[in-house]
Amino acid sequence: QVQLVESGGGLVQAGGSLRLSCAASGRSFGNYAMGWFRQAPGQEREFVATINWSGREADYSDSVKGRFTISRDNARNTVFLQLNTVKPEDTAVYYCAQSMYSLAKRHQVAYDVWGQGTQVTVSS
Repeated sequence: QVQLVESGGGLVQAGGSLRLSCAASGRSFGNYAMGWFRQAPGQEREFVATINWSGREADYSDSVKGRFTISRDNARNTVFLQLNTVKPEDTAVYYCAQSMYSLAKRHQVAYDVWGQGTQVTVSS
């Protein structure tokens, strides 16, 4: 059974930094792209970042590009999301997801395994 467990969320002041982690088990982690998505209260879940199987290719939403960095450690079956220069509008539940594909993809339909989410709250 594939399982993803996020950690690292919390309360941070605007302009600060936070690092999210997502530990995977149950499927060959290094074969699949990984993604981060977020859902703010009353809003649809949206794409944040994705990274391909090797970690050499990544893609970001326009709203986080230049501030967030996705990375992965295949030896540790873990994907990370570094959040820098956070803004109040980054407040959301952040979800880690594992793709069905090796290439990085933005669309949620490409992901078949999801974590339970971790709350990130940015105070102004």
